[in-house]
Amino acid sequence: MSKRLPPADLPNMAAALRAERAEMLDFTSSLTDDEWTAPSAAAGWRIADVVAHMGATARSFYTPAGLRLSFAASLEQANEGPVEQRRDWSRAKVMAEYQHASRRATALLDAVRRTPAARIRAQMADLGRHPLGLSIGGALVFDHHAHLRHDMAPALGRPVPSTDADRMRAVLTWMIAVLSNQVAKAPVAGLDARVALTLTGPGGGTWWFDEAGGLAPSDGAVAAHVTAPALAFPDWGTQRSSWRDSDVTVTGDTDLAARFLDTVNVI
Repeated sequence: MSKRLPPADLPNMAAALRAERAEMLDFTSSLTDDEWTAPSAAAGWRIADVVAHMGATARSFYTPAGLRLSFAASLEQANEGPVEQRRDWSRAKVMAEYQHASRRATALLDAVRRTPAARIRAQMADLGRHPLGLSIGGALVFDHHAHLRHDMAPALGRPVPSTDADRMRAVLTWMIAVLSNQVAKAPVAGLDARVALTLTGPGGGTWWFDEAGGLAPSDGAVAAHVTAPALAFPDWGTQRSSWRDSDVTVTGDTDLAARFLDTVNVI
């Protein structure tokens, strides 16, 4: 019997969050005032709004706002409220909240990961239930990675910041966990035959999916195998772009793989 997804490497996630926070601070400190107020690639959000969102998200992990988000019907819709509340904030105020909140959230992850509380499963809106340590570290590392490299830098015509295998491993751990819950909530027809997803390059690996969600590969068979670069997954895996336009290779049951890939939308 194959095992479900292995537990997250929380020490790696904590280190990845510290690295991503430093990357974000370096990036935002270099922006001109015109860049700060320029449109991002996130629909309806300026660069300032993206930073405000990340500060609000980090803050939600240690304030009552987190409880409201936990039971929201849609995390995407719930994210709009805090951004709107901060839309008229000055750059200094947005950055002050981001610096303070991200520092506290990072400290919280460092504390929680050393205790049994890290394994307590907590609801996160429509993303499902996840162990608390994974929720804090995974969500924040993924948020930093995706917004900085796909919504901010490209929109400003700036070079996309580099990453590394450890940070990508943290990003992919979260994305696969969310995808696992999404698949279990709305299984794809025929997925009982299993689809394998292999992401190559930094932080990559192979995961299987069946109608109950993600699981570790075993000696059994899969009906289809999807292979793609790990660095591209945060783009098409969030439907910022189409997997059909990306470097995605499918072998085996291509119809099943296509139905599966069409549902992949990690928030």
